[in-house]
Amino acid sequence: MIINDQLLDKVTSEAEASPRLRMNYNLHDSLDAKAQRLINVLLPGTPLPIHRHKHTAETYVILRGKMFVVFYNDMGVQTERYLLDPDQGNYGVQIPVGQWHGIEVIKSSAIFEVKDGPYIPLEPEDTLN
Repeated sequence: MIINDQLLDKVTSEAEASPRLRMNYNLHDSLDAKAQRLINVLLPGTPLPIHRHKHTAETYVILRGKMFVVFYNDMGVQTERYLLDPDQGNYGVQIPVGQWHGIEVIKSSAIFEVKDGPYIPLEPEDTLN
């Protein structure tokens, strides 16, 4: 399989048709896989709560688009803000285990996302309202 414009365009079309304004294209075989690897297309306005992953670090590498990845402390106060924009040479971010984070999509974006598996849904205590 090749990750190319045709694949990103297909997933972007699916994101545009989704009420969540985002769509995953999983590259792993199952939710039980030891590595969760996926293309994640995110459109401006996609709702994503501030959250954390207590069991894994997370890596984003931007393939196209423009977005901020924002880190927060336990009180929900912004502590760091990273612009992912391949036109500016900012290609990715490593999110440490347990780090509160969120995103702000500026321009329709496609990221390659990796985290340790298996997939574990977020618990209520892993989101900030």
